[in-house]
Amino acid sequence: MKILIADSGSTRTDWWMKEGDEVVAKLTTQGINPYHQDRRAILSIVNGELRTQLGDMEPDSIHFYGSGCRAAKAKELKDILSYSFQCDDVEAESDLLGAARALCGDREGIACILGTGSNSCLYDGKEIRENIPPLGYILGDEGSGAVMGRMFLNAMFKGRLPKELKESFLEEYRLTYDDVLQRVYREQLPNRFLASISLFIKENIQVEPVRELVEENFQNFFLYNVAAYGRKDLKVGALGSIAYYYSDILGEVAKKMGYEMGTILESPMEGLVDFHK
Repeated sequence: MKILIADSGSTRTDWWMKEGDEVVAKLTTQGINPYHQDRRAILSIVNGELRTQLGDMEPDSIHFYGSGCRAAKAKELKDILSYSFQCDDVEAESDLLGAARALCGDREGIACILGTGSNSCLYDGKEIRENIPPLGYILGDEGSGAVMGRMFLNAMFKGRLPKELKESFLEEYRLTYDDVLQRVYREQLPNRFLASISLFIKENIQVEPVRELVEENFQNFFLYNVAAYGRKDLKVGALGSIAYYYSDILGEVAKKMGYEMGTILESPMEGLVDFHK
């Protein structure tokens, strides 16, 4: 039996084909988001990119996880995949449920996404029971890379970071004060620009004020999101680039706030392969 599993963001989709206990293909296409793309655009990606790479491999079941997969839009995507592959066993679910299944399997737990943005849920081993709305990087997204970058720029320009660190950042990113304002307030996708600063933050984590703002970002995530579930008895799993590359600090903050970290993954795919047996 061949099982096709997909993890999709707005820019790229990872597709893994599993046969038995072995992953027989790992493919990449453009991102698929049924909230932003119509049927024609999605079919173009599935037929023009995915099926071309799969060759004569035909899945017996398809499990798609991605942003924009909610209610009617999820059904629309499910219908497209079912039609394209002539496959009746298809599901299209949110990236958050994908994260929960990858991190917790069939066990109860708190599942979190910490990447460019952030999200979390209370998972009962089958379904999401509660979800504190992340609200995006302007109103929320505590713990995310975008908020981490925003906090860093605020601290840097308001004189709470060493002068030499400010000079090093502006030189490395080839930016001025006006350039930063342009990128954040006038150009598209400012959240991605802000999240990209996490690379510089990681390189300079030994600078105490930098480490403190990372800790504060994670503390706010637990305080305003995880704590709302009222379940300190459950392990907290997390996936995404921020969770993975800052796992040591994330674990320290979790412990200070009375939580035990569970699985931490950069990508959900290996966890999803284990889940779909």
